[in-house]
Amino acid sequence: MGDGCQTGPIIKEIAALLERQKLAVLATEGEMGPYTNIVSYTFSDDLRHIFFATTRATRKYSNISSHNMVSMLVDNRTNRVDDLFQAKAVTVIGRSEELGEEEKDLALSLMTARHPYLEDFLSSPTTATIKIHVHRYILVSHFQNVREVIFHDENDNSPC
Repeated sequence: MGDGCQTGPIIKEIAALLERQKLAVLATEGEMGPYTNIVSYTFSDDLRHIFFATTRATRKYSNISSHNMVSMLVDNRTNRVDDLFQAKAVTVIGRSEELGEEEKDLALSLMTARHPYLEDFLSSPTTATIKIHVHRYILVSHFQNVREVIFHDENDNSPC
């Protein structure tokens, strides 16, 4: 998207989808190739970051430790035929990192507020809190309507 891009409506549509859904499919890369998992997630108000948690003993954690680029899919399909034309899906592409003790308080409060049933898991010393620095959102709707929002750098809050 170039200068003067109009991302407001797209950002609102992405935020609404992220808010309505509680689970996502996370894709990581490891020695055996691509690997996917279902994860609970939350996100920052500006959509620049997505947070999730995982046990450090998992393959996804090992993959993230080795290859920090990840992709995440959030969609609203209902597993019916009309999903092909009516479902929306957003792909998130970004760089992941484990948050240190001093950084993870905000992420944990967001995760606990959104997923209170995970409170024990989130507070476990074996659980890692992961932050995805979002580089790009790709929103697909109505089968072939593809729109993108790109964040050019961490300090630039204007997606284009």
